[in-house]
Amino acid sequence: MSDYLDKIPEAAIEFMDGRKVDEVECIVADLSGIARGKAMPGPKFAKQSHFYLPNSIFLQTINGDWVDDADAPFTEPDMVLVPDFETATAAPWTADCTLQVIHDVLDQQGGMVPVAPRNVLKRVVQLYHEQGWDPIVAPEMEFFLVARNTDPNQPVEPPIGRTGRRAAQRQAYSMSAVDEYGPVIDDIYDFAEAQGLEIDGILQEGGAGQIEMNLRHGDPVKLADEMFYFKRLIREAALRHDCFATFMAKPIQDEPGSAMHIHHSVVDLKTGENIFSTADGSESPEFHYFIAGLQNHLPSTIAIHAPYVNSYRRYVRDFAAPINLEWGRDNRTTGLRVPVSGPEARRIENRLPGMDVNPYLSIAASLACGYLGLMERREPRDEYVGDAYASADGIPDTLSGALDLLEEATQMQEVLGPDFVRVYLQVKRAENDAFLQVISPWEREHLLLNV
Repeated sequence: MSDYLDKIPEAAIEFMDGRKVDEVECIVADLSGIARGKAMPGPKFAKQSHFYLPNSIFLQTINGDWVDDADAPFTEPDMVLVPDFETATAAPWTADCTLQVIHDVLDQQGGMVPVAPRNVLKRVVQLYHEQGWDPIVAPEMEFFLVARNTDPNQPVEPPIGRTGRRAAQRQAYSMSAVDEYGPVIDDIYDFAEAQGLEIDGILQEGGAGQIEMNLRHGDPVKLADEMFYFKRLIREAALRHDCFATFMAKPIQDEPGSAMHIHHSVVDLKTGENIFSTADGSESPEFHYFIAGLQNHLPSTIAIHAPYVNSYRRYVRDFAAPINLEWGRDNRTTGLRVPVSGPEARRIENRLPGMDVNPYLSIAASLACGYLGLMERREPRDEYVGDAYASADGIPDTLSGALDLLEEATQMQEVLGPDFVRVYLQVKRAENDAFLQVISPWEREHLLLNV
């Protein structure tokens, strides 16, 4: 593999600038979207074609426990990790010349490990390709910059800005609010440029210290890779300026939550035309089938779009998060929004996922809903006109309830992969059980001496 430098993107070559690669971080995303893997010296990486990691990395919960998969005894067999050189990018926050490379996760016979999140997304994309379609997505990322929080018992607070005051709340789209933490934004831009990642725009969202970052549209796997990288670089940029970046769905009480909206369109592989529009520019039947698929199947995937107990604190009426499965044109109160666009860019925005998702899995689940809609060819409910917060049915309001719906959804399991869904359910139920063992300050304050 000594010629791997011939296979990596131009941005990585420019970052090296003739320097020797000191270290390569060989990484994959686990079920939570955390980077797992190993680092190795650059010369060592150049000499080997793959390395091994145990399959238990996909059985680990967010709180560090492991589950026993009843259908696969816990013997921790090795998986084979093979570098995808197209994903090679800089780690510009390190002191030396370091590259990151996302790896494909294979079993020892060369097959795709079905539980690996990136493989789940590839599986769904392949289903589209088999029908002659190419799915296109454009994600939006919302996150908070917050003051350092080293004591989990203390509430999260907005960061101190350059004026010496805490970041202002309810200042959506304010340029002055963005300027408060301009140095962090500057580092985000610099890191993204070094990594060859393109940002479509950055703006101030409604929460104190809350930022929205938009990415360009493109291939689902490539965009999920970029979001995986972006989460890491944003955290590193924040740490340089004595604050944290958090992607929790609801990190601060009485503030809006953070979403990961996903825009979808589908193009014909032969013609390159958007199948959501007809030749005369009007909405096609496929456009409505896709919406119906989202309406009919999103409930079964909420456990993927809202993967933690905290995720459901974001679904609050009149608090900038949709709580319904309605669709509407240019209507931000609906869970499914059709943005203003020309026929060639006609798309559907799924506003239900939170920013705490694994991007591979959330994009896969959203596309899976649309795929089932395209195959079923059913019509959606009538467009919702007006304030859709008045319609709040169809979405589970707890992680436990969402997991029950996923467990019952046999069609969705076949699209995402039964092995993946089985393991995902086990991990998420273990996380939910661990949370239920924690006694909150609210319970101690209101129940300890009153009941």
